Amino acid sequence: MVAATSVLAIAQQAPVPTRIRGAIESVESDTMTVKARSGEIFKLRMAGDLRVSGVVKAELSDIKPGSFIGATTVPGPDGAPKAVEIHIFPEEMRGTGEGSRPWDLKPNSSMTNATVAESSVSTDGHTLLVKYKGGEKRVDITPDTPIVTFVPGDKTELKAGAKVMATVKQLPDGALETSRVSVGRDGITPPM
Repeated sequence: MVAATSVLAIAQQAPVPTRIRGAIESVESDTMTVKARSGEIFKLRMAGDLRVSGVVKAELSDIKPGSFIGATTVPGPDGAPKAVEIHIFPEEMRGTGEGSRPWDLKPNSSMTNATVAESSVSTDGHTLLVKYKGGEKRVDITPDTPIVTFVPGDKTELKAGAKVMATVKQLPDGALETSRVSVGRDGITPPM
C-alpha cells in the first residue's frame, strides 16, 4: 500500500520543465526567481559555471547561405513548417544542438538547428532550406517572424524585469538549477 501511494504521489507531481521563459522577479546571491509566462513562479539556483547570453534583434539579411541557425517552426495551414522565430548562432556556437526535434515553445512546434543551404524569396515570403546531419528542412519565414542573435552576456544582466529563457534541470534535492540563461536586451523577449 505504501508503494502504491508513493507511485500515485509521483504520478501526480507536475512535470519538471526543461526551459523556463519569463521575467526575473528577483536575484539574491545564487538564486533567481522567475515568473514564467504561464504565471508560475520558479526559484532557480544559478550554477557556478552559469553561462549568460544576450539576445539582440537581427535581420533577415543577416542570414546567408552557410549561416548556422535555429528555427522554431509550427505546421502551417498547408502542413509546411512556418517559422515562429529564428535565431542566428554566432560562429563559435556552430553545431550547437544540430538536428531537428520537438520543442516546447508552442503546441506542435519543433526546433531545427542547421546550416542554411539555400535562401529564396517568393511572393509568399522567404524560404530557407536548412541541412543538418541526417536531414534537411524547408522553413517559411514571414515578415512578422522574430529574428535574433546571441551576443556575450554576463551575470550582471540578470536583474528584476529582465526577460529570460533559462535551461533548467532538477537536482536530487528537488531544487531547479540553471546553467544557461538567455537574456533579452533593448526590450527583446527571447522568442525561443
